[in-house]
Amino acid sequence: MTIGLVGRKVGMTRIFTDDGASLPVTVLDVSDNRVTQVKTAEKDGYAAVQVAFGKRRASRVNKALAGHLAKAAVEAGRVLKEFRIAKPDELGELKPGAKIQVQQLFKVGQLVDVQGVTIGKGFAGVIKRHHFGGQNASHGNSISHRVPGSTGQNQSPSHVFKGKRMPGHLGNVRRTISKLEIVRIDAERQLLLVKGSVPGSSGRDVVVQLAAKGQRAPVKAQAPKAAPKAEPRAEAKPKAEAKPAAKPQAAPKA
Repeated sequence: MTIGLVGRKVGMTRIFTDDGASLPVTVLDVSDNRVTQVKTAEKDGYAAVQVAFGKRRASRVNKALAGHLAKAAVEAGRVLKEFRIAKPDELGELKPGAKIQVQQLFKVGQLVDVQGVTIGKGFAGVIKRHHFGGQNASHGNSISHRVPGSTGQNQSPSHVFKGKRMPGHLGNVRRTISKLEIVRIDAERQLLLVKGSVPGSSGRDVVVQLAAKGQRAPVKAQAPKAAPKAEPRAEAKPKAEAKPAAKPQAAPKA
C-alpha cells in the first residue's frame, strides 16, 4: 500500500529481544492522522489521500484552508500531506473525516522509508562538512591546518568547477532513510518503533511509508510434514535346504 502516515519523532531508546539482544530504536508518534480529502481519477485526474496531522490554532488558518477542512469536519493540523495511490482499490472505505490507525497500514517486520529534515549545523568547514583530512601540523604550516587548500585551476579552464566541495551551510535539508525495520507497534498509544536512526531532532515531523525497494516477502507458516509411513516388511523367505557335501574324489590309481 502506498498510503503513509505523518508522525512526530519522539526520541531514541532501546529494546531487548527474546534472546537478550539490544536493539536501538526510534519511537515515532503517528497518532491522530485524519483524512481531509479523498481524490479520485474520475474527479481530480489522479487518486490520492490527503491527511492532516497535529494541531493548529484556528486563528492561524486562512479562510481558504478553513473552508477546505470544514467540508471534511476535520480539525486544522500542523501538517497537511498528500499520498498518491497507484491502485484505486487501495482507497477502500476511506472517507473524509476518518482516522487512519497505524495497525491498518503497518505490521511488525516490514521495511519502511522515513523522511524528515536533518538537524541544522549552520556554516561548517570542509573537515566537518565533507570529512576532509586536514593539512599537516608540522613546521612551516601557519594557521592553515583546516583550510581546504587550492580550489582554482590554471589558465585553462581558469575557473572553479561547479560542485567543488567547499565550506558552506550544513544540515537542515530533507532526507529519507530507506528500509528501516519495524520492530514493535503500540496500537494503544499509536506508536511505531523502527530499528535505527531517523533524520531530525526530537519533536520534528516525519513521514512514514512502506519501503519502495527491498520489501521482504511475508513468511508463510508451513504445516509440519507428516512422518513417512513405514513400509510393511517382506516376509522372510525360507532358507534353502543345505546341499549335501560333495564326495571326496577318489585318489588316482598308480
